Amino acid sequence: MAHDPTCPFCQKLADPKGWPEGEIVWQFPNSVALLGPWQHYTGYCLLVAREHASELSQLGPKRTAFLDEMARLAEAIEACFRPHKLNYELLGNQVRHLHWHIFPRDISDPERLRPVWFALAGADTSADEKQRLETGTVPRAEAVARLRTWFTTNGAPSA
Repeated sequence: MAHDPTCPFCQKLADPKGWPEGEIVWQFPNSVALLGPWQHYTGYCLLVAREHASELSQLGPKRTAFLDEMARLAEAIEACFRPHKLNYELLGNQVRHLHWHIFPRDISDPERLRPVWFALAGADTSADEKQRLETGTVPRAEAVARLRTWFTTNGAPSA
């Protein structure tokens, strides 16, 4: 498995306590699903590839399995939180390690036609806005429990 010792995600993946247990939604064979910080978008998750790569094209034969795990995570978010739409983003501009952002979007969101990053920029300048964006309609522990239950009930592959 490729590993980059300078990559913050590789460091977390190498450490059994790299991510707090309460953030881990599911341990897939090729990725780890995490509950993201911006729970204003209730059910927002990150999917981090276990193998270090900065581009999807670099995963080679593991690419299909990684994309399947992303689709399984999306299916779980849809089932557990019933969003109007999901937004998928695979950026890597800040952390050059493959990871999907899956943002559930609600029809009542006044910014629903814009990328979430416009709203999230306010968290950098306002503690109140940061707290608002980190708070969802479901407590974090419940959101993780719902997703884990869905994965268990639906026989999701695990590492």
